[in-house]
Amino acid sequence: MSGVPQTPVEDHRDARGAGRSEPGPTAAPGSGGSERDPFFDNAKLLAMVLVVVGHAWQPLKDSRAVWAAYFFLYTFHMPVFILLSGYFSRTFRGRPRQVQRLVAAVLVPYAVFETVYTLYGNAVDDRGNDISLLTPWYLTWFLIALFVWRLTAPLWLVLRPSLAIGLSVVIALLGAAFDADPVLNLDRVLQFLPFFVLGLLMRPEHWDLVRSRWMRIVSLPVFAAGAVTAYWARGRVTSEWAVRSKTWEQLGADWPAGVAMSLALLVCSLLLAASFLAWVPRRQHWFTAFGAGTLVAYLLHGLIIRTAAWEGWYEPRFWHTPAGELLVTVFGVGLALVLTSPPVRRAFRPVVEPTLDWAFPGRPGAAPETPPGARTAPGTGARGGAEDGAEDGGPSQGTAAPGTPESRPEHAEAGAATGAGAEPGTGGGPGPGKAP
Repeated sequence: MSGVPQTPVEDHRDARGAGRSEPGPTAAPGSGGSERDPFFDNAKLLAMVLVVVGHAWQPLKDSRAVWAAYFFLYTFHMPVFILLSGYFSRTFRGRPRQVQRLVAAVLVPYAVFETVYTLYGNAVDDRGNDISLLTPWYLTWFLIALFVWRLTAPLWLVLRPSLAIGLSVVIALLGAAFDADPVLNLDRVLQFLPFFVLGLLMRPEHWDLVRSRWMRIVSLPVFAAGAVTAYWARGRVTSEWAVRSKTWEQLGADWPAGVAMSLALLVCSLLLAASFLAWVPRRQHWFTAFGAGTLVAYLLHGLIIRTAAWEGWYEPRFWHTPAGELLVTVFGVGLALVLTSPPVRRAFRPVVEPTLDWAFPGRPGAAPETPPGARTAPGTGARGGAEDGAEDGGPSQGTAAPGTPESRPEHAEAGAATGAGAEPGTGGGPGPGKAP
């Protein structure tokens, strides 16, 4: 994830091998054909900044301005990550090598940090939670959700697009209507599913549309309307609607209102996500390489944010003034940049991006997984395609630190890069099944 960003050749090579003929997102002007499209790294980094800032704002929501900004932000930053995760899952077919990288890039970091967060919360805040890998706590929910979504990708890809989208929306509504089992945080897995399916169905021409000039123009009134609505909504609805971790009944709505609210929120989230992506820089900048380190930042920043809340660092009145809220925002941006920096990523790579070849030994004489006829992009090995990047865990493209093979399973950052925490008690705190 550090180093010079390189193109998501992962999309097009496997797409051709699967019998499709479609280019991946175009590289930045003037870049070689084997380089990553900076757009996706820029998008992940900017979305990660919003994640960290959103978590930093949680203890300050007594302010109407902060509450509105929090609600506004939470409406679209998770959908952005999930759309990207879906898009870079398009070539996942459940082949052994793909599953191996999915386990290494998503499941292992989930198990490690679910344990770390549980033990740390017990030690610092005396929470008394048991270690349970079946009930994600705090921000680890996204990793297990990504694991589940990725495994279902082949199913969605064989359906007609209209049927896949419609079915995913129905499943999301059922997830909001009925109290799902706390196992694997199925409530969020189901309610966020449409964004993953939409990402799966997106094609390069759709990204061109999102990044078009007219979309930038349209995004301005969309953002303005979203911000005004969020400010107006304070006291009328709870921001937990955007977190999508509770049922309509738990949020005080009956089924007609719940259906209407869920569908309206889905549309608003998509509009705001597209508006956000329209303004993501398309060219490489000094911060572009940081976009490859979003998984590390996602998994680490929660320890710092939760410590500040548990230790009472937000209690002084100053932090609840406009000046204090601004400083907290600046701190969140700075923390995101530090934690996504190449040195931090390299330091935590053994934990966040483990190599599990010892657990999945290659079979002598096994045929290569690259489909016959699939071509390798210049400068990459046989493993440098979609299987090694997109499919391993998210919109992460196969960036590697200097001297590191690009085929490392480092791509889980799709949001994990992500995360999105939630309101205290709904995800910004313990998840279902764990003590608040």
